[in-house]
Amino acid sequence: MNTFILRGPRALTDDGARVTPDPVDLVIENGVIMAIGPVGSQSADCTVIEAPDTLAIPGFINSHHHSHENFHKGRYDRLPLELWMNYVRPAKPLPLTPEDVYLRTLIGASQALLSGTTCIVDDFNASPILHPEHIEAALAAYQDLGIRALLGPTLFDVPFHQSVPFIHEECCSETLARMAPARSTPPDEYLKLVEKLARSHHPKDNRVGVLLAPSAPQRCTEGLLREVRAMADDTGLPVIIHVQETRVQAASAWHDRGMTLFRYLDELGFLAPATSLIHAVWLTPDDLERVAASGASIQHNPNSNLKLGSGLMPLRAVLDAGINVSLGTDGCGSLESTDMLRVVANTALIHKLRGGDYRRWIGAEEALKAATVGGAKALGLDNHIGRLAPGLRADLVLYNLNGPAFTPLNDPLRQLVFSESGTGIHSVYVDGEKVVSDGRLTKLDQGDISRRIEKTMTSLRPAIEASEALTETLRPAYERIWSRCQSLPLAPGTLPARLPES
Repeated sequence: MNTFILRGPRALTDDGARVTPDPVDLVIENGVIMAIGPVGSQSADCTVIEAPDTLAIPGFINSHHHSHENFHKGRYDRLPLELWMNYVRPAKPLPLTPEDVYLRTLIGASQALLSGTTCIVDDFNASPILHPEHIEAALAAYQDLGIRALLGPTLFDVPFHQSVPFIHEECCSETLARMAPARSTPPDEYLKLVEKLARSHHPKDNRVGVLLAPSAPQRCTEGLLREVRAMADDTGLPVIIHVQETRVQAASAWHDRGMTLFRYLDELGFLAPATSLIHAVWLTPDDLERVAASGASIQHNPNSNLKLGSGLMPLRAVLDAGINVSLGTDGCGSLESTDMLRVVANTALIHKLRGGDYRRWIGAEEALKAATVGGAKALGLDNHIGRLAPGLRADLVLYNLNGPAFTPLNDPLRQLVFSESGTGIHSVYVDGEKVVSDGRLTKLDQGDISRRIEKTMTSLRPAIEASEALTETLRPAYERIWSRCQSLPLAPGTLPARLPES
């Protein structure tokens, strides 16, 4: 039995709304929080780790990340999603080994852990050819690092370029042929792999688990979506799916279907608890009612939405509808960073631009709750992680309260969100194991990881640059498509998601 006491931190309360006024003891046994009480109130017949002048919070849950973008960090800017995506999901995938995938996964995961994230959701592109050894390599990276992770191979049976509106009008047959993979693995093979992995990597029983990740309604046939829903219901696996991230997607859904993609998923019976609707920037009041009634969550990525110009999701309207919200960084190809504290801060900042009533602005408390409690609920893991409470896994972060971000100490929660940069992290625990200490990983050597990644990038960079050159030949057609879609009407009542032109 491994039991210890973290003695002396002030702690975020169970409801995530405030910080305890006095220091506490946290009793942790075999990776589970057993008790929280005043200092000295718990039996000390075990190891005591002194942690005075610290703040304990549940670790951040990064509810959306794409590890396959990690090699593209820093390469793109000033591109909307429809143009940008061809660079990070090229027609000709990079020639990767399992070791490459292992290192690529560590790029985002190590930054996440070092900045206070204890759980990360990886929407993992394994197309067009499924290599099970690549999935195993990514799972091994998360296991070795010590972070909690849920990985889902991206599922789709409509090729990405075929889901783009007007593609056949703007691209010649030769161009379309270049974009089509020479061969691809059927989605049934992906589903079989996830079903198999669920037996050994179910997220309710394992620190590193799997989930179901259909890409988006426009990239999945009705049959595939029904298969995913059935498997989720049978296995209890969570589901993540992108829905109406951009104006192009929202307008083309209305143009092609005469309904929003939220209504389409609802009428299909796809919406359910432990189902995350990723981005969900462009919404109608009817969409909000449908999502709320289903118990599904909305997965908010404010920094990525800003970087790609996708829009400002109506967060207050979403919360007012009673919908659970989680937060994420998205991939390093769009945002470069897996630092969730930056996401939490921006969530509490940018939504103050919407509406004139300051009493309805999003505050630090709501943003932090979305990054912890909201993330756990979205994954169906709210009885496992997301809070500091007896019976939950000991996934937590300690911050030094004697650093400049918390001096003078007026409101620890608000100062965490608005002042802390991540440099004040004292330690990070996952399943009760210390995985970060004094700014360093405890299970892997960050310097060694970085050296190996740079060596790998040296060999891969020519292939990346060749892929980008091919993508440049597609860009004029995609720019025409993007421009055409800007004039398409949206579903009536769509809530504004962009600031007006000055």
